[in-house]
Amino acid sequence: MTSNSDISKKFKLTAKLMELHGENDFKVRAYQKTVDIIKMLDVDLSQIPAKELLDIEGIGKSSAEKIAEIIEKGSFEKLDSLLNATPVGVVEMLSTPGFGAKKIALVWKEAGAESWDELLILCEQGKIAPLKGFGDKSQESLLKAVVFKMNSRGKSRYATIEPIFLNIIDHLKLNIPLVKISETGSVRRRTDIIFKLEILVGNDDFDESRKAVNSHDQLQENELVSGPFSWAGKHTEAGVNLKVRFCKEKNYEKELIKTTGSVNHLNSKLSTGIKLKDALNAATVSSEKDFYDSLGLQYIEPELREGSFEIELAAKKELPTLIEMDDLKGILHNHSTYSDGKHTLRQMAEYCKELGYEYLGISDHSQTAVYAGGLHEYNVKEQQDEIKKLNEELAPFKVLSGIESDILSDGSLDYPDEILASFDYIVASVHSGLNMDINKATNRLLAAIRNPYTTILGHMTGRLLLDREGYPVDHKEIIHACAENNVVIEINASPARLDMDWRWVNYALEQGVMLSINPDAHAKEGYKNMYYGLLAGRKGGLTKNQTMNAMSLKEITKYLETRKTKIMV
Repeated sequence: MTSNSDISKKFKLTAKLMELHGENDFKVRAYQKTVDIIKMLDVDLSQIPAKELLDIEGIGKSSAEKIAEIIEKGSFEKLDSLLNATPVGVVEMLSTPGFGAKKIALVWKEAGAESWDELLILCEQGKIAPLKGFGDKSQESLLKAVVFKMNSRGKSRYATIEPIFLNIIDHLKLNIPLVKISETGSVRRRTDIIFKLEILVGNDDFDESRKAVNSHDQLQENELVSGPFSWAGKHTEAGVNLKVRFCKEKNYEKELIKTTGSVNHLNSKLSTGIKLKDALNAATVSSEKDFYDSLGLQYIEPELREGSFEIELAAKKELPTLIEMDDLKGILHNHSTYSDGKHTLRQMAEYCKELGYEYLGISDHSQTAVYAGGLHEYNVKEQQDEIKKLNEELAPFKVLSGIESDILSDGSLDYPDEILASFDYIVASVHSGLNMDINKATNRLLAAIRNPYTTILGHMTGRLLLDREGYPVDHKEIIHACAENNVVIEINASPARLDMDWRWVNYALEQGVMLSINPDAHAKEGYKNMYYGLLAGRKGGLTKNQTMNAMSLKEITKYLETRKTKIMV
């Protein structure tokens, strides 16, 4: 089924290609406007009869015809003709972070680059800097962006991979009787970026297992790299590499441990001086828990098997009880139609309550974020008045009044102090001027952290996984400052961000810093991303007691009120 997102992407690509080929700016903007309209729709376009598409506000006859064509054929004539006129490598180049279609047109038509590989060579040879609108700094930035994107090839975000492996596992369960099966490798460890999807099948008939894999209509085997005990190939639709390992049913638990753990985990030394993998090879394994028990270790959850702190704590029986979804009582850092959200404040609040949460923290963009419809001071009062009315109506559920205040270039927060003081809490985030060195970025964040009104530091590095490298920061210095100033650090749960990186979670916890799992939801459906933030937190050892939004409504209300009282003193 064609989703609204699929349709939106087709229109967005068309707009980029039109701009690349120098077509009329007015026509380009028309396609971009259609993208914006589709993103804000609550209705599923594929379920609407073609003749009724014109009833949607903002959708004209031309757009309606193209939407119907996408739903029927997967594409439309205009897009197909543009793709036929554009080298595949140039289409890929359009996703270069920080460089729009007009800049890509220059490096293609004037410098002759038709792929990232060719563009990389031209940058290294200094042949991009002389082009109009470029220069040495732009060439250096382009080089970094190209290297980043080339290194991202073949990789996927965990959230993209999850429905794929669940579908494959369901298929294999239906086609292999009495099978033992699980995802394994980095996928089972819930790593944010996945290079290869791995699945383990425990079944004594390997031929039967292989036939079941090949019967999946979206899997294509590469026989050259497959072996007698494995199937290797690709998921054709997602383009992700897949390896299915086969083992005897009696060896399943042992193989699951062996394939789940990272290299560092398996090479970790035990108190006896031997490596965990050697102990595993010598053991008879009935279950994962029994194996770790036999080594005198606490059971280690799959997410933690990265070879960092888990063996040492497991030996002391001090592994944390990891946070669960049921521990989360509220959802902080969300946006409504007051700024750039898809749904109204009421809709966001009612759906949050429907999901069983005790409170919603609304934190629309601040006034400097003009591109995102940031709230002017008069809008702040208007929203806070609506919050008061909703709280009377929805009690005991509560909407907390927050703001995502831009951290300005000098590290100060958007709005004067009297406006900041009117909110229950402040999420402080960087959204502009992202091209910073480590000193500039760190000092900018430190200034915001030291502002007494900052409650939560939002998406620490500004990264977009596989799309944009974050600005460099001194994580330790920032974490120490948050500890000193009682500032909570956000794990931005958007699958595109997952920022702060899970590799720094444990260090933050050791310094006594509280974390908050925030979906940064711009629509009701964004609440589901809490799950991905939870996975990132668990990988770093996050517990209920060290999570801000695991507090009950009563607890967080008292926490925020106490914090505000200290500011006023």
